[in-house]
Amino acid sequence: MTVRQSRPSLLTNGYFRTDNETERFARRRTVGRREQQSGRGSVMVLTRMVGARVRRKEDPRLITGSSQYVDDLQLGGMLYAAFVRSAYPHAIIKRIDPSPALALPGVVAVITHKELEQWLKGAVQLGAGEGEAEAPAQQEDQAGPPQHELLAIDRVRYVGQPIAVVLATERYRAYDAAAAVEIEYEPLPAVVDPEETMKEGAPQLHATVKNNIAMHTSHQHGDIEKAFAEADVIVKQRFYQQRLVSVPMEPRAVVAAPDPLTRGVTVWSSTQAPHNNRNSLAQALGLSHGQVRVIAPEVGGGFGAKIGAYPEDIILAALALHLHRPVKWYETRSEHFMATNQGRGQVAYYELAATKEGRILGLRAKVIQDLGAYPKLLLLAGLTAMMSVGVYDIPNLSIETYSVLTNTTPVGAYRGAGRPEAAYYIERMMDLLARKLGKDPAEVRRLNYIPPEKFPCQTPAGARYDSAEYEKNLNKALEISRYHEWRQKQQELCQQGRFIGIGLVTYTEICGFGPYESASIRVEPTGAVIAYTGTSPHGQGLETALAQIIADEIGADFDQIVVLHGDTQSVPEGVGTMGSRSLAVGGGAMLLAAQRIREKALRIAAHLLEAAIEDVEYADGKYRVKGAPDRAVTLAEIARAAYSPGLPPDIEPGLVATDYYAPSGVLFPFGTHVAVVEVFPETGEVEILEYYAVDDCGPRINPLLVEGQVHGGLAQGIAQALWEEVRYDENGQLLTGTLMDYAIPKASMLPSFVTDETVTPSPLNPLGAKGIGEAATIGSTPTIANAVMDALAPFGIEHLDIPLTPQKIWRAIREAQRA
Repeated sequence: MTVRQSRPSLLTNGYFRTDNETERFARRRTVGRREQQSGRGSVMVLTRMVGARVRRKEDPRLITGSSQYVDDLQLGGMLYAAFVRSAYPHAIIKRIDPSPALALPGVVAVITHKELEQWLKGAVQLGAGEGEAEAPAQQEDQAGPPQHELLAIDRVRYVGQPIAVVLATERYRAYDAAAAVEIEYEPLPAVVDPEETMKEGAPQLHATVKNNIAMHTSHQHGDIEKAFAEADVIVKQRFYQQRLVSVPMEPRAVVAAPDPLTRGVTVWSSTQAPHNNRNSLAQALGLSHGQVRVIAPEVGGGFGAKIGAYPEDIILAALALHLHRPVKWYETRSEHFMATNQGRGQVAYYELAATKEGRILGLRAKVIQDLGAYPKLLLLAGLTAMMSVGVYDIPNLSIETYSVLTNTTPVGAYRGAGRPEAAYYIERMMDLLARKLGKDPAEVRRLNYIPPEKFPCQTPAGARYDSAEYEKNLNKALEISRYHEWRQKQQELCQQGRFIGIGLVTYTEICGFGPYESASIRVEPTGAVIAYTGTSPHGQGLETALAQIIADEIGADFDQIVVLHGDTQSVPEGVGTMGSRSLAVGGGAMLLAAQRIREKALRIAAHLLEAAIEDVEYADGKYRVKGAPDRAVTLAEIARAAYSPGLPPDIEPGLVATDYYAPSGVLFPFGTHVAVVEVFPETGEVEILEYYAVDDCGPRINPLLVEGQVHGGLAQGIAQALWEEVRYDENGQLLTGTLMDYAIPKASMLPSFVTDETVTPSPLNPLGAKGIGEAATIGSTPTIANAVMDALAPFGIEHLDIPLTPQKIWRAIREAQRA
């Protein structure tokens, strides 16, 4: 093997910068932009919180370890749960013998489905749809696949499926006992390939689902046959999107305890949507919503995998309720790989019809979504179909989707849920079209963008885009990345034996799902504020952004604003954090609640200032008489009066408001990313030299939080392009069941990112804001893939499926050289 020595990594006016110079260059760009935005380096003083680069309120408690996660809870008389999980991908359960486990010290019980089903009083509903989005497709032959069993009844359908639960007085005794439970299996044939599972004669997972097809949809717009008949050029490609695991810092965790006051149960859960879990638990246990309290304390990441109830949530609640003792379960990392919903997992066939100038006439596609053994999120393929045209004005479309079952872990939401897949397919197709025509990928995109005057735009895939200026965004990305300079020097370097690739992508996504979100604000007599949001953040910094909105809207002291969330007793209704909706929808609700507070504060201020209400205004953080800024009162003075005697009869005491915000439509953030990579033919390695992200999420409440979301999203999207992949063998055994087998990126594997923005407000919410949580993940995977394939163009290689590992690239180069 040839060992590659480190090389200078970044082109300049003629030749290279060192790595240290590269870092300084990126830092100068970022710092200069921040100073320009925030006013640092000048005498400018920010007078508004919204738009300021405010540090996160959450961080002191998080970085000092003084906050609380589910596993920190210690309750008297607590039992510990461990699950007995299937070792087979498909088998009949012939016998379960718990006696070896029950003989071990400290073991209290072994529960199978026979005991559990006696405690369930209603239907079991696992999982949750991501908002209210529906695919614009005609659904055919929906078989209604069965719900995931809490504990397997007579058959297991994937490795890791729970069969029984062991309770013990200590955690590791519970795990030892779970390993001691004896199970007799009768193995059955398994199927793991989503294309093979649809064929006649394939092993059938459920008797009610013919050919393992849980859902089939089709959608047509325009005259697709005519478009292909008139095309000068047709581009075809099969794509594979590998499965991913979310790998949050904190795996799933649940503590359940009986509540003697309500005769119900309190559940602490590492979840993104506590209200959704509450509803599922109440339904399954036959309790009212008021008898089930779900608390999400600190949640160490989720990325979509912690949306909706899992079997473990309902099982632990049932155990606590009927054993009258608290019970705790903490997922091991190996269990996370086996039993927590995975993401992506699609096969797609795409065809583009275009003119010789590069104008797209039509798109024809088939998408096959692997759902795993049970459907967790049936709309994944529908979301891919809805976003299939991306940012392009494509007049004719035909798309078909199949959602199929395999003997693997169920697939659910993972940072983007269906939209990253769509962006990857259409953006790879744009590069393939550009290569076939011998045109610059940027110009082929520019030719096909939906123009600004068409917005709001109803796409042929059925989505209604709110607002966008794609060409403006592209131009900024080309400028800051020095795109054309790189194109020129790419050829020079190729002559020197260096294989540089430039990847370009313009993406859009759908986010800001409804149906609503709630917010409550309570101003205390001192002027301090406690706010409650129905969303349930897990690391995004939402407490800070919401506090900024409140501070600006009512004049509260930012440092005296506390934002609470994640407790169904404090916030009676909420939807949760998913689909990049927390700021756009949750922030919209908070803004409405704050405006209610301000309206009442103005009335109280008019009373205190002895002025007519129409003569009082809120400005510069104070409530003052118009034209007489010295006659003013603060929020603290108003709050003191609100809880004191002497208010006029038409003003109720107190300063509290609750509001709900129901969006009138979904939102479509967008952006253009550019990456420059080098591929080393001797080893197949890929080095990312530069990465530029110009994202448009509308007005930014806190640019610092946006950059954090972009950086994290880039890391995950790049990781999908280059490293991460869940793999099963042909028999359904998981091959990537630990972090020794499943590659996630280290900081040293990623470059310094250069981020920038354009601002296109949305007309659909009061903040004008769009989501950003998933955007960078959606844009970065195809950007890196396009860059690597661009670097491999001299070898005649047009497409490789992700992840683009060194081994895969090395083999492709060798095969191309032999050919």
